[in-house]
Amino acid sequence: MVLQAIKYTPGSLQILDQLQLPHKEVYQNIANVEDAWHAIKDMRVRGAPAIAIVAALSLAVELYNKKDLYGSSRQTKEYIVERLEYLVTSRPTAVNLADAARKLEKRVTEAAAESQDNQCSHVEDSYITAAQDMLIDDVQDNQKIGSHGASWILKLPKADGDRQVSVLTHCNTGSLATAGYGTALGVIRSLDKSQRLKCAYYTETRPYNQGSRLTGYELIHDNIPCTLITDSMAAALLRLKGETQNIVAIIVGADRVAANGDTANKIGTYALAILAKHHGVKFLVAAPRTTIDLGTSSGEAIIIEERHSREMTVMKGPRTRTHDHGKSTVDTTVVEEVSTAAMGTQAWNPAFDVTPADLIDGIVTEVGVFEKEEGIFHLETAFSHDS
Repeated sequence: MVLQAIKYTPGSLQILDQLQLPHKEVYQNIANVEDAWHAIKDMRVRGAPAIAIVAALSLAVELYNKKDLYGSSRQTKEYIVERLEYLVTSRPTAVNLADAARKLEKRVTEAAAESQDNQCSHVEDSYITAAQDMLIDDVQDNQKIGSHGASWILKLPKADGDRQVSVLTHCNTGSLATAGYGTALGVIRSLDKSQRLKCAYYTETRPYNQGSRLTGYELIHDNIPCTLITDSMAAALLRLKGETQNIVAIIVGADRVAANGDTANKIGTYALAILAKHHGVKFLVAAPRTTIDLGTSSGEAIIIEERHSREMTVMKGPRTRTHDHGKSTVDTTVVEEVSTAAMGTQAWNPAFDVTPADLIDGIVTEVGVFEKEEGIFHLETAFSHDS
């Protein structure tokens, strides 16, 4: 059973607190927009698709539980737009959040114009329905991404016949980063479902350890064959185990894809793309079309969030005990912080980097895999499916 990181019913929203994983499964209530803003900022929820869904649903819950408090339809629309603008400030790099806010603002603007007798209930109901639809659509889109990506990989020469393949992934792009199933991890799930996956290698993903904490948690939960490496081991992995393990691709997610294919993703992605090129391994980006920002011409225009240096110099986790027989146990009742750097260390901590399009072999979306034509991605064609 795939993990459920977002639990929603009309008027109620709970998120799985990712800061307490992998040792504790704790769901937290999100009662309003402020709760969601802090959950996103504190990284209790993360992953561009999940951020957008939680933000949208938090306002739906708030409206559901405070119906008809905002006066006219115009006042209700203005209130919703103001709340959406506030939510966008929680994670500016994640384009899905801004895209969701734009679509929801458009819907409530239309609803306000349609409203008879100037009643706010029509605007509220329209927003709630649209937010709920986003949750449903995201899961379905992720399953399509998984299928398209797996099919593309299994057509590679190194996957001919019934050969099993191995892949490497970075950060967390599964059920914990989306409404369900996942993007890059969705591709891995689809490979495993087809019984063609030999091993899913995943990076630790410093400094927040989304790989070791979250991706490992999901893969082990789903009984998918997997092996953890540190970020700095990727080159050695491709060189020493690339052939014996048949590592055919590196698959990552995305926080923003520019019109030319330049991709902003978790710090360390750019380095993996360079390694893939050197070792002749395919490099795939898996993301829904909501992550593609045609309004941003290239990666140079993408704002990169920089986080506190403390994330690099301190690590937090439950206490472990090693017993006489060598087995270790985890005491989840005691959470400790451990310093990992010299006192006074100055650290630079960008949350993302940008991978140039010329290092990317394919961009997997819910409508198919886009490859370059004469060295250029034509991502605008991804949206021709809507017409």
